[in-house]
Amino acid sequence: MHHASLYSKLENRRAQCRVCLRRCAIAEGALGWCKTRVNKGGKIFSLTYGRVASMEVSPVEVKPMYHFLPGSTWLSVGSVGCNFLCPGCQNWEIAHAIPDMKGSYCIRGEDKKRQAEYLAPEVLIEIAHRERTEGLSFTYNEPTLWVEYAQRAMTLAKEAGFSTNWVTNGYLTSDALDYISNCLDAFRVDIKGFSEKTYRLIGGIVDYRDILEAVRRAKLRWGMHVELVTNVIPGVNDDRGELTALVRWIVRELGADTPWHITRFIPHHQWAGYPSTSVEALEEIYRMAKEEGLNYPYLGNVPGHPLANTVCSSCGELLIDRREAGLVEVKLVGSACPGCGATIPGRFEQKK
Repeated sequence: MHHASLYSKLENRRAQCRVCLRRCAIAEGALGWCKTRVNKGGKIFSLTYGRVASMEVSPVEVKPMYHFLPGSTWLSVGSVGCNFLCPGCQNWEIAHAIPDMKGSYCIRGEDKKRQAEYLAPEVLIEIAHRERTEGLSFTYNEPTLWVEYAQRAMTLAKEAGFSTNWVTNGYLTSDALDYISNCLDAFRVDIKGFSEKTYRLIGGIVDYRDILEAVRRAKLRWGMHVELVTNVIPGVNDDRGELTALVRWIVRELGADTPWHITRFIPHHQWAGYPSTSVEALEEIYRMAKEEGLNYPYLGNVPGHPLANTVCSSCGELLIDRREAGLVEVKLVGSACPGCGATIPGRFEQKK
């Protein structure tokens, strides 16, 4: 166990977690909603600090993130647990898992114990060096839940010249976001929808506007690179009016150059019987986004589709060619379009 950084003491040895927006008030001996934090003696401890359940070197494009060091590879790590329990989660075996006090975890509904290996933050830096990656990516499960570990590892990463990114649902407090603000470069956020109804159905929460505020804070206060993803699920969050309202919010609050990934739903877990999103539906949403003034919408989970490429919003020149085999060809000159000289928003030059 690791003593948590973000909590407040309450009466009767209760303590309130200030990591995610659930803000659990946890009684002594009890766990928070996510099952990764426990109250011991009126203090909150993390059960997942340094407990790595999934790790691999992966390209930034699979996050997906298209305007942040395209073609680069990242040491991508995840633990167990989430503050959502999305029925269609593709990583549900770890994201929905429950850890114990000894570093093991079990998949919900199973008794079998599995081991999450402890890796000190310094070890992540050693591995990132050895694998010649661009930096650290916290992904696979919700990184907010091991914010103390991520903060320490990312601080070391920045000191060593690496970059950092998070793949998150954005359901974190301003305290947690500010806690990592000096060491996080890129904030890739899943936006499930644009209504209480949709968020209740997918994530089991209703205060989705706090997620939007976290996105604004990350970009406007802390200067993080922000990209958004909406996994479009037929009959769940594909309402055109709701998606149009989301796009208008992106353009108004974050700017027309904010990348928005419109990804195809692939059936998983409790929603394994749902249909995949049709490519035609995704293309229709893409056209709507362009009509509403968004410069860089993208299609995702459709290998080889031309709408996954980056083209200049000023002259239409092909700038980044993302091919089906995972090959990425970057034709930018620095951050500029070679055709018209327009500056493309994002970060494109990797470390040497």
